[in-house]
Amino acid sequence: MALIELRNVTVAFEGVNAVEDVSFSVERGDYLVMIGENGSGKSTLVRAMLGLVRPKSGQIIYGDGLRQNRIGYLPQQTAAQRDFPASVEEVVRSGCANQLGRSFFYNKKLREKALEKIRLLDIEPLRDKSYRTLSGGQQQRTLLARALCATDLLLLLDEPVTGLDPAASEEFYAIIRRLNREHGVSVVMVSHDLRAAMADATKVVVVDRGVSFCGNMEAYRDWRKEAR
Repeated sequence: MALIELRNVTVAFEGVNAVEDVSFSVERGDYLVMIGENGSGKSTLVRAMLGLVRPKSGQIIYGDGLRQNRIGYLPQQTAAQRDFPASVEEVVRSGCANQLGRSFFYNKKLREKALEKIRLLDIEPLRDKSYRTLSGGQQQRTLLARALCATDLLLLLDEPVTGLDPAASEEFYAIIRRLNREHGVSVVMVSHDLRAAMADATKVVVVDRGVSFCGNMEAYRDWRKEAR
C-alpha cells in the first residue's frame, strides 16, 4: 500500500479550482519531484497532503504506517521566519510538538529524539546558537532536522533551496539524497531547480492544475521528447 495516495483530488478556493482531478501516489523509497509553472497548483497539493486545505472532491489516503500528522514538512522560508528568536535546539525540538499529547513539556524521549536529528544533520556544534544568526544553509539544515522529528517515513519539501547559494544548495541535495537512500525516507520535493532536483529523482509529477505527467525518469525523458 502507498504511503500516500491522491485519488481524483480537486481543491478550490472561493469557488475557483486550484487543482483538478489529480491522481498520483508516493511509495516507500520514492524520491518524487513535482514540477510545473508558477500558479500550477504544486504548493496547493502539498498543503492538501498535509491536511492544511480540504479537497473539494476526491480522496487523500494515508497508508503503510503513515499518518497525516507524521509527515515532515519544510515550507518555503519567509524573511520573518529567518529572523526567528530561538536556539537551534529549540527550533528542532518544536518538530516533536505533535507528539506531546496532553503535556506542555518535552519529555526525555522527545528531547533525545531532537538531539538525534541534530546529530544526523551534523549541526550539533550549532545547537545553542541563535537560529537568526545562522547562514542560509545552516538554517535549512536546522529546519530539516525539525521536519525529521515529525517523521521517519515522508518529507514534503516546498522549494527548499530558494535563496541558498550554489554550495549550500549542493550540500542540501546531498543530505536529502542520503536520507532517501541510506535512511529510507521518502521524499516529495517541489522545485524549479530542475537539473539538480531531478538528478536523484525516481519519479516525476508535472502539474498544470491537473497532472500532465506522472512516471519514472526514463518515461519522463520520453514524454519530454514527444512534447517537443
